Amino acid sequence: MPPLIQLERISKIYRLGDVTVPALRDLSLAIDEGEFVAIMGASGSGKSTLMNIIGCLDVPTSGRYLLSGHPVSDYDRDTLAEVRNYKLGFVFQTFNLLPRTTALENVELPMVYAGVSAGERRRRAAKALTRVGLGERMDHRPNQLSGGQQQRVAIARAMVMNPRLILADEPTGNLDSRTSTEVMALFQELSRAGITIILVTHESDIAAYAGRGIVLKDGRILSDSLTVPRNAELFLDAEAEEQPEAGKRS
Repeated sequence: MPPLIQLERISKIYRLGDVTVPALRDLSLAIDEGEFVAIMGASGSGKSTLMNIIGCLDVPTSGRYLLSGHPVSDYDRDTLAEVRNYKLGFVFQTFNLLPRTTALENVELPMVYAGVSAGERRRRAAKALTRVGLGERMDHRPNQLSGGQQQRVAIARAMVMNPRLILADEPTGNLDSRTSTEVMALFQELSRAGITIILVTHESDIAAYAGRGIVLKDGRILSDSLTVPRNAELFLDAEAEEQPEAGKRS
């Protein structure tokens, strides 16, 4: 079986007038089904460009990208739109929720574009929200939810079409440390269920929850290593046990 993602000598050059800015330089990378990968690097290292190419939001200047063994360059605009809606899920730092609609309606949105019937949309959106622990918050609007709850809505929206790959760009950037760990526990659960997770982060403690870490520098891969991931659920359990003891001491 081919890798889910295979990048072969990918380069991306942006042209600003007479100036050329190389964002990726001859980068090759393979990611298998079900992997949980963290991509790190300083600002300008190429993280976002790499994420956009993998997510079929941008195209490389040169090189070849194969998704499930198929060259993405062969897809027309309509096929790319279908790939993004059916095979890929996206989670962003700023949540990107529609402010005047409920959590349920936000999660239904990808299915609206896919032409899923209203009853089926509601059933699947409710199931996804229940899975991320928001079964009691379906009728709440974003301004009635905490930051962590809003990110859970965004994750439910990303997974409602049963994608093979979820791309998460700095998903914990606006969250406190405990809420960040809760989000990482959810990503680990999705990874165990067979969904491939690619996480872009600048936080090494967040990257520690992934099973593979890739560091970019100047558009190239500086390091690529397998790691034993930190167990987010165990971390949360240990923190919960410490809180009563802290209360007794105070």
